[in-house]
Amino acid sequence: MRPAILALLSVISCGPGCSAPSAPPPKLVGCAKDSDCKAERICERGTCVAPPAVPDAGTPDAAPSPKSGPPPYAMARGGPRHLGRAAGRVPLSTPTPLWSLALGDVVTGGPTLGPDGTIYVAAHDGKLYAVAPDGTLRWTFATGDRIWGAPAVTVEGTIYVGSDDDHLYAVGPDGNERWRYRAGACEPQVGTGPEGVRCDADGGPTLGPDGTIYFGADGVYALWPDGTLRWKLATPSHVATAPALADDGTVYAGTQDDALYAIGPDGTLRWTYRIDDDIDSTPAIGDDGTIYVGADDHRLHAVGPDGQIRWSVMALGDVRGAPAIGLDGTVYFGSHDRSLYAVGPGGQVRWRFTAAGRIQASPLVAYDGVVLVGAQDDHLYALEPDGRLRWFLTFDADVDSAPFITPDGVLLVAGDDRTLRAFR
Repeated sequence: MRPAILALLSVISCGPGCSAPSAPPPKLVGCAKDSDCKAERICERGTCVAPPAVPDAGTPDAAPSPKSGPPPYAMARGGPRHLGRAAGRVPLSTPTPLWSLALGDVVTGGPTLGPDGTIYVAAHDGKLYAVAPDGTLRWTFATGDRIWGAPAVTVEGTIYVGSDDDHLYAVGPDGNERWRYRAGACEPQVGTGPEGVRCDADGGPTLGPDGTIYFGADGVYALWPDGTLRWKLATPSHVATAPALADDGTVYAGTQDDALYAIGPDGTLRWTYRIDDDIDSTPAIGDDGTIYVGADDHRLHAVGPDGQIRWSVMALGDVRGAPAIGLDGTVYFGSHDRSLYAVGPGGQVRWRFTAAGRIQASPLVAYDGVVLVGAQDDHLYALEPDGRLRWFLTFDADVDSAPFITPDGVLLVAGDDRTLRAFR
């Protein structure tokens, strides 16, 4: 590992005067990506063109009849607002191993706990694993390609998981498929390249209180619990992040066309907030409605529910992991500059912890305020609320997924070493 570099940190404020002009400028040619274009224009085949005035919402129902399903039990980041909080407490000293289970490939989405204590984790071998609390394998369910995200599970035990084979799957607690939904019409369904990955169902899933399933692919999707389409909002580029759901039903999703979209409960576009690079970070929604999202422009952005920027914090590397929000409003985010940042609700940097490798993983805030984060130096770090190191664990490969703590204090970690591990 190269020595850690010193991060340059600044807080940038922007007011209403920073909003884009209302009238688009003349066509601009010679672009390489969306950020080369002015205003709301996007780059298509080297030319700046106007995007659809409103992305096609897939003909949303004007007044959809409710098809409520069972309420959610667990999902990535702890809930639909993606606060990144855990109910358990972090051990005071370095925890000891309880058990480990070999998986078929690396894990990037992290584990999820079901209502009966079953642990669900998905890997790049395209399989969903159901693991008993003692670490024994109960069953596996195979999809057709890699799985990047964490599974979501309802209170009655249905598990939802997306795959790079362009499908979202609903799996029963017995491991049998209940239904599958194909996103878009990309060909080939499995493969690389812009068309091969555009419909990958790797953003989410996020579960709403009425049982609606939200996920990202070639747009933002909302499915009824029976697997039928509620609405779709198409986007110019891939949605690789899990949509976040506000208490008022607004859905927020970041995309690889350099934009954060706000979508109404009926699937109509409310506003677009554009930045200068891809958004591969899942948004988190604070108690006051502020949306926090990281991007490849090396910033964490704080955006109001009206679509206006409140502040941003600059790091020296991409911000890919989802931010976490503590009970006191502190926002934690990691960066490829090898640092974890703690930022106050007003944008003030409170402290910074530097690891020996890039931080791709999303941090987790435990019930006692301790922050857990993995890094590409093969470590998981436990940090006090003031940024001091409490302890660390060493693994055989990068830790790019978020850990999980059960309510009774069992720490679950999976990463690039292709193993699910439990500690106490």
